[in-house]
Amino acid sequence: MAASYARLHQRYRLQAKWTASIRRRLLAQLDLLSSSRLLEVGSGTGVITGELSGRFRSKVFGVDIDRAVAAFAAAQGGPARYAVADGAALPFPTGVFDGSLCHFLLLWVDDPKPILLEMIRVTRSGGRIMALAEPDYRGRIDHPVELERLGAIQARALSELGANLSMGRELRAVFGASGLVDIQAGVLGGEWSEAEDQEEEESEWEMLQHDVCGVVEPDQLASLEELVRGARRANARVLFVPTFYAAGRVA
Repeated sequence: MAASYARLHQRYRLQAKWTASIRRRLLAQLDLLSSSRLLEVGSGTGVITGELSGRFRSKVFGVDIDRAVAAFAAAQGGPARYAVADGAALPFPTGVFDGSLCHFLLLWVDDPKPILLEMIRVTRSGGRIMALAEPDYRGRIDHPVELERLGAIQARALSELGANLSMGRELRAVFGASGLVDIQAGVLGGEWSEAEDQEEEESEWEMLQHDVCGVVEPDQLASLEELVRGARRANARVLFVPTFYAAGRVA
């Protein structure tokens, strides 16, 4: 069990690496003091929560519905505090946080609005609400064309697990309907180079294998893996999943 959470932690670390630039930009908009409080909803293994508690003097809290994963996060050490709760019923008084955020969370819920409204409730007037990353798998680009099948397989697998494949494009509308003001939204860019990180490549493939387990036969997956590796060696591989962000101020 510990090994499975360690793999999950590695996945979340990779996702956090992908979104580091927009996280820095949005967090720079917060005027944080030592008395400030930040909340991450859906904190998982504590990758983002732990990073925030290390970067800022603020008090940082993480909430996750999974008790075991929250315990894993707490075991990583650091000053962040963790609680077990449903994001749609947060165990905090109204207006106690200066900022509330989530990261790759809303695509996994049936209705993101109750979670967003709870984040707003526990955040003070003038505080910021941020969804740092929500992917849009329906807008995915795979190249060479032979690898479009791989994207379709992963999308099918994620959908069967309960993911909303178009959450990214819906994010701005969800924020717009929430009562937040000064809303900004956008999409992260993509970049590819010859000097791609080998460890990152392996972690990315391991993530994909986990997602499509039971959806595709092992020999078919091995064939697709060889196509991916060949395309990388030829500097021809492009994988782009539009990943959206949004931020707004509590009125």
